[in-house]
Amino acid sequence: MRSAASLLTAAAIAFMSVAAAAQEAAPAAPPAVVDAAAGLSEWAKVYEVFSHPRCANCHVEDNRPRWSGAHYGVTRVHAFNVQGGSDGSGFGNPGLHCTTCHFDSNSSVLHGPPGVAGWHLAPPEMVWFGKSSAEICAQVKDPARNGNRSLDEVAIHVRDDALVGWGWNPGPGREPAPGSAQATYEALVKWTAAGAPCP
Repeated sequence: MRSAASLLTAAAIAFMSVAAAAQEAAPAAPPAVVDAAAGLSEWAKVYEVFSHPRCANCHVEDNRPRWSGAHYGVTRVHAFNVQGGSDGSGFGNPGLHCTTCHFDSNSSVLHGPPGVAGWHLAPPEMVWFGKSSAEICAQVKDPARNGNRSLDEVAIHVRDDALVGWGWNPGPGREPAPGSAQATYEALVKWTAAGAPCP
């Protein structure tokens, strides 16, 4: 009797261990849409930031940052043949890294080089310059195209990352991104809680 009870106990422990491991290994399911109207309203706030030149200019497909926004007139490719780097790092090519001109803080000169520590282009999988709201929304929800982050981690990244935060403090002569890092974080949290609906 004792050995049967021991076997049953061992089997139960093994079953619970396998179930727990399967639960940990299973990817998180996307949140169920709870309130599409509220979620889309919050997403509109996020999209307004993500599509703004302060954010989108460095989320480019061709590895070449843009100069765009009301103060530039027409959109132009960054001068001096600046590129994100042939190694995919986003920090620039040898001999002309982004930090050659972009220091740890903004220039005080009108339209001088902006700066923050670690200045670089967004990774290739995070391209959204010129993309629609629906395209960016789908991308933000896809860990393969958002830096391998959960939606909670995306919100924290927007709130806490210094380079992202530069968008709201871009230096003299540049229009900042709308709102603030905290407001965008809150919109992302509310959008996620509403089920993260896309337009």
